[in-house]
Amino acid sequence: MNQVPSIPRPLVRTNQWTIFLSVVLTWITGNAWILAVPLIANLMGILYNYNPIMKAARVFLIKEGKKYIPEDVTQQKFNASIAIFCLAGGLISFLAGWTIVGYIFTIMVAVASFIAILGFCVGCFIFFQIKQFQYRRSLTKNKA
Repeated sequence: MNQVPSIPRPLVRTNQWTIFLSVVLTWITGNAWILAVPLIANLMGILYNYNPIMKAARVFLIKEGKKYIPEDVTQQKFNASIAIFCLAGGLISFLAGWTIVGYIFTIMVAVASFIAILGFCVGCFIFFQIKQFQYRRSLTKNKA
């Protein structure tokens, strides 16, 4: 039986904390370039299946990766794409001097990452709703 590709939850949590803390540090220091760290890491994760933040955190896993609660790779890539959009929007906005827009983007990604750390994944909820919509639409197409 084929196993669904997964990522151990502690690695996903590390990535979420990195996003959250980089946004907070950006707000505190006023240095928008801090957002580039999680932005580039997540972009590499989507494009090359190599997220350096998760790779570095893997060293600290106590158990074998398969012994942790698994997170679906497809779902995590979807979540990472939302984070990339918000981080890039925040970085570009801050660099362009559009401070309010920068705060809007970074507040969205900070809140989403913090809520995910607490246990509810906004991106997962959106992903599920999209899949439900696609399924319902396929049922109506089959009836016609």
